[in-house]
Amino acid sequence: MPKLKTKSSAKKRFRLTGTGLVKMKAAGKRHNMRRRPSDMLRDTRGMRVMHPSDAKRVYDYYFHM
Repeated sequence: MPKLKTKSSAKKRFRLTGTGLVKMKAAGKRHNMRRRPSDMLRDTRGMRVMHPSDAKRVYDYYFHM
């Protein structure tokens, strides 16, 4: 059986921490920034650690082929 390709969409959207947690970009920063409160914009900067129940699905599907 041939080798399976890595999911390119996962490479762009998710990263793994050293301990195996899944990091993702915070939601809500694509458009309509002028309508959002500034504290919400500050809070959505950078990366976040995904909730364990969602991270299990992402990890099993994308990183453990």
